[in-house]
Amino acid sequence: MVKQRRLIHSMIYILLLAGSFIMLGPLVWTLSTSLKSQQHVFDIPPQWIPDPLTWLNYKDVWAKAPLLYGFMNSAIVVVTVLTIGLFVAAMAAYAFSKFDFPFKEGIFMALLGTMMIPYSVVMIPQYIGFSELGWVDTLLPLIVPGLFGNIVTIFFFRQFMQGSIPTDLIDAAKIDGCGYFRTFTTVALPIVKPAIAAQAALGFMGIWNDFMGPLIYLHTPERQTIQVLIASMQSNYISTSNYPSLMAASIVALLPVVIVFFMAQRYFIESLAITGIKG
Repeated sequence: MVKQRRLIHSMIYILLLAGSFIMLGPLVWTLSTSLKSQQHVFDIPPQWIPDPLTWLNYKDVWAKAPLLYGFMNSAIVVVTVLTIGLFVAAMAAYAFSKFDFPFKEGIFMALLGTMMIPYSVVMIPQYIGFSELGWVDTLLPLIVPGLFGNIVTIFFFRQFMQGSIPTDLIDAAKIDGCGYFRTFTTVALPIVKPAIAAQAALGFMGIWNDFMGPLIYLHTPERQTIQVLIASMQSNYISTSNYPSLMAASIVALLPVVIVFFMAQRYFIESLAITGIKG
C-alpha cells in the first residue's frame, strides 16, 4: 500500500514537473530571444542559451520607445486604484459581513450579478460617457471606476472577514468607545492584512497587464500605459521583424509583475487557506 502511494505521488510529481516545463517554455524563449542578435533568432535547432549573448536589445528599445512614460502611467493607475479601491472594497466587505441592514443579502446578490455582464456590453456607453466628460486620452477612465472597489475583491474580503473577525472582538471595541470607522481601521484592517496583500498582488497584475481599457481611451504615446506602448512598438518605433527588441521590451514590462508576485506569494496561501477553512 505504501509503495503504491509512493508510485502515485511520483507520477504526479513527474506530470507536474513536465507541465511546469511546458508552461515556462514561452517565458524562457522570450528571455533567450531578448539576448540574441537578429540573425540568430530563427536558428535551427533553437539556441536556448544565446551565443553570442548581447544586452544591446534592452538599450536599443529603451532609447527608441518612451518606455519610461509607459512605466509612469501604469504606476500612476496601479497605485491610485489599489490604494483607494482596496480600502473602499474592504469597507464594503466589512459592512456586508458584520452589519445588519435592510435588503443586505439582496443588495449583495445584485452586486454579484453584475459580474455576469460582459465588458463588451458596457464598453460603448462608458466611452460615450467619458467622452462627454472630456476624459478621453487621459488616465481618468482607467482610474475613477476602480476607486469604488471591485465586486470580486469585495466578495473575497467578505468571506475572509466572516471567518477571521470574531463578532465578540467588534463588540469589545464598541464597549471601549470605538466608533464604526475606528473599529474598522483598528480591529478589522490589521486582521485582514493577508487578504489585502493577496488582492493587492492580484490587482497589480490585472491592472498592469490591462490592454483593452488603455487601448480604447489613450491615444497619445506619452500617455499610454506600458502594455499598449509595447503593442504599438512594431508600427511606431522599431522594425516589425525586430523580435529581439520586442522580447526585450516584454521582459522589461514583465519584471514588476514577477517581483510583486514573489513578494506576495505567501499571502496568497495564507489568505486562501483561512478563507477556505473558516469562510
